[in-house]
Amino acid sequence: MKKTSIFLAAVILTLIISCKKDYLDIVPDNIATIENAFTNRNEAEKYLFTCYSYLPQESNVSQNPAMLASDEFWTYWPITSLSRLPSYPQQIARGNQSLTSPLLNYWDGEQDGKAIYKALRDCNIFLDNVDKVPDLDPSQKNIWTGEVQFLKAYYHFYLLRMYGPIPIIDKNLPITATTEEVRIKREPVDKVFDYIAGLMDTAAAKLPITIQNRSSELGHITRPIAISIKARVLTLAASPQFNGNSDYNGLKNADGTALVNSTYSVAKWKKAADACKQAIDLCELAGIRLYKFNSALTSISDKLKKEMDIRNSVCEPWNQELIWGFTNGTGSGIQLQSIPRLDAARSGNESLLGQLAPTIRMAELFYTKNGVPIAEDKNWNFSDRYSLKTASSLNGDYLQDGYTTSALHFDREPRFYADLAFDGSLWYMQNKTWPVQAKSGQGQSRRAAFGYSITGYFTKKLVNWKFVIQDGLSYTQEEYPWPLMRLADLYLLYAEALNEANGPSEPVYQYLNLVRERAGLQTVQLSWDTYSNNPGKYKDQAGLRQIIHQERGIEMAFEGSRFWDLRRWKEASATLNTPVYGWDIEQTDATGYYRPKLLFNQKFVAPRDYLWPIKEYNTIVNPNLVQNPGW
Repeated sequence: MKKTSIFLAAVILTLIISCKKDYLDIVPDNIATIENAFTNRNEAEKYLFTCYSYLPQESNVSQNPAMLASDEFWTYWPITSLSRLPSYPQQIARGNQSLTSPLLNYWDGEQDGKAIYKALRDCNIFLDNVDKVPDLDPSQKNIWTGEVQFLKAYYHFYLLRMYGPIPIIDKNLPITATTEEVRIKREPVDKVFDYIAGLMDTAAAKLPITIQNRSSELGHITRPIAISIKARVLTLAASPQFNGNSDYNGLKNADGTALVNSTYSVAKWKKAADACKQAIDLCELAGIRLYKFNSALTSISDKLKKEMDIRNSVCEPWNQELIWGFTNGTGSGIQLQSIPRLDAARSGNESLLGQLAPTIRMAELFYTKNGVPIAEDKNWNFSDRYSLKTASSLNGDYLQDGYTTSALHFDREPRFYADLAFDGSLWYMQNKTWPVQAKSGQGQSRRAAFGYSITGYFTKKLVNWKFVIQDGLSYTQEEYPWPLMRLADLYLLYAEALNEANGPSEPVYQYLNLVRERAGLQTVQLSWDTYSNNPGKYKDQAGLRQIIHQERGIEMAFEGSRFWDLRRWKEASATLNTPVYGWDIEQTDATGYYRPKLLFNQKFVAPRDYLWPIKEYNTIVNPNLVQNPGW
């Protein structure tokens, strides 16, 4: 299997293989072992990699709740051991989170969650001991210190996003700590946000702007990463979930300390906007820019060039848009989960699963070709979107000539065709353009009890265009670092923060339109003025907020953003309390197939489901830990 040579993939693999060694199992009172871990540069570097090893693998559908615990994707049920799908995220999506044994528990490191508090302990150990390394160059020590300070801040952020107010672990407790000292308390959420942002600033000052040795250092934290993630942190702090949310009025420590301030502050949005602009300026200095496909590599149509602009902004390894890439797990994991059996003539076809299935709700989220929502475009027939329509040569590169499919699939924006494949679509790859036909009995239909799309949609966006199916249950692929942060994400955060801080303005439109231009769309102003039945929508703050939210939902679709965005916007209780639909995939004819089929009635209980529960056992052994609302 072909793999790119990327630093951190090898590093983390080494860590996984090495995790039984003593230096990875250090406890605070094991002084001799700690001292051995920092006796020379090589040993200290191993401990640095240990600090990295706790990073959640967000391209792994087993570990990342944002992939299968929301409404972007749906899967068949029940999930068995043969299906190569995890059940925990889908249990969350189905409203079956547990208080006694929380699913994807990153607090304790259980039920497919990593032990983030253990990660914080190891980060503190590194920071307490790195000065002892005798042969470590001072400049290298400074950079490594910055990396671990960032990781420490990021791990706090990861917990905060899941659990809300959390204890701050700035220093490890000594072995002489009293019982009461061990019983830590949750800190007010504003204090946690300030701590995280401050530590990221401290880290950024030590970090390089760019990687100097790309052959060995890709995957290390840089200054643009630190400042860009700080912008994301402060945007969450300013968002409705934690900015003036009265739902958390009763969330207090035993001493009466309120953990969430219920008073709204527009100053938080201004602070977030400033942080976003700082990050954008730094990214520009580092040469980071929106991805554009090098069309000199191959002779393709303008439509396909635009599709490759969109797809390769995610899938081209280390492309110019990537701010932070996580280098483990984008190969036989998420690509196989996304790609269907495209090549029926080869036995390797059976290795492909194609079971990461987007819902009809997501298909409807994308704009029309005119750059406005399908329910707003006065030239697009929204009421007949489920009717049948036959493609012609005019739909070339997107739809199969003469093939009958749903009207929902016609005259949509380029991101719709770049991100999704469906019955009647075309899947462009480097070696060939493949027709997708998914009705029962056709090439990409269900063949067995697992390994199929329950909705009839496939996630083209997450499959690198160099994926090649071979004989003998094999394939070649180009892995890519998972985009934990890319520039389009940052642009949209900036536009959002500016609109919330000051209302509609030219800079808001500017950064929205930069993303839209790369997606092949006209400006927000021109699209709404010309095509929308609500032409003035972008001119007021509330209307522009809706536009920004939908633009973000489209641009960041299937990358793990929607799950968290719906929560921070306090929109999850409305969006995730509606039915999930797919096409009727068991049907052989278009009339039967293109009937939306109810797959599940989602239920989201507010405010309970906005935050993870702290495992009940923890609140029993530590009475100072108050439980989240509703649990």
